[in-house]
This record gives sequence, C-alpha cells and structure tokens, in this order.
Amino acid sequence: MNKKNINIYIESSPNPNSLKFIVNFILVPEGETYYFTGPKDANKAPLARKLFNFKYIERVFYMNNFITITKFKNFKWNDIKDKIKNFIKSYLEKNKPLLLENKIKKNKSGKEDSEVIYKIKSILNEYIKPVVEQDGGAITFHSFEKGILKVMLQGSCRGCPSASITLKYGIENIIKKIIPEVKSVTSEEF
Repeated sequence: MNKKNINIYIESSPNPNSLKFIVNFILVPEGETYYFTGPKDANKAPLARKLFNFKYIERVFYMNNFITITKFKNFKWNDIKDKIKNFIKSYLEKNKPLLLENKIKKNKSGKEDSEVIYKIKSILNEYIKPVVEQDGGAITFHSFEKGILKVMLQGSCRGCPSASITLKYGIENIIKKIIPEVKSVTSEEF
C-alpha cells in the first residue's frame, strides 16, 4: 500500500477550545460538512470515532480540507495538539476512509425556497460562510419564520465564547440591512 504525502498545519480559531487541522487535499466535497459530538455520532466516520478515544476530544468537524477539533476545557493545547496532528497524519497516510460507504444522511427538504429564503441563503453562502469557515466552523440555514432566521453553527463556532456576539452584532446586522424581512437571527442546536 502506498503512503500518501500528507502535510498538516494547525490554525487557531476564535474558540479557544477549537483548533483547525488543515491538510493539503480536499477531505470532503465542497458544501458537505460532518459534525460529531461523540463516538455514537461517529459510527460511520472511522477517523472521528478513533479520535474520540482520546479523552481530551469533545467534538470533531469535517469540512473541505480541514478537521476542526474541539477539546474539553480542562486540557491545554500545548499538551495535546501534536498528538492529534500526528494521529490524523498517520491515519490519512494509510489511505483509510473518513466516511464509510453509507454516508451520514443529509437534510434535504425538497421544497422550493421563497424569494426571501433564496436571498438569505445567498447572503449566508456568499458573505458569511467563507468568514466562518476561515475560523474552522460552518453556518447553515435552518429555517425562516415570522421574521426570525434560525441558523446552525458547527465546528469551532459551537461553544465559542464570541459566537453569540458574532451572531447578533455581525451576522444579524448584515442580514437585516440587506433583507429587511429578517427581524432577528438565532442559532438552532444541531
């Protein structure tokens, strides 16, 4: 079996308990995200399941060419980040799968979006999503009813001390200025 040449670098995020482990190739297709909060969630994601064997890992998030790891608060990154990096590198070098053939089910409503929802999704995808991804997280549209936009935050965004401030004073302000039908933005639990 040929070993892949894997390069991984680590990037911090606004969440002090999350780090982004960025690899030199695409891990999952564009637009797909996978979020795991424990070994039971990761039963079809072998790498994530193995990462949960480390007592200091709380959550694992896959997107594009990175894996965001969120640690439990009582551990220090300096003590564990190299162990995690080396483990991920070793796993990927062996060409082991991130996801099993029966991929995790995705939400697809099948309904056609209203004009307002289409605009909201466009703003999220074009302006907000790239910034959130740089910080090791993801934001997705959840629902829009009676002026309230609900989004889902994943990766380093979950549990980040500044997430609620970013949501209210960043994301909400941008969307409300562009789409007056939006009165407030809240986060829906995953």
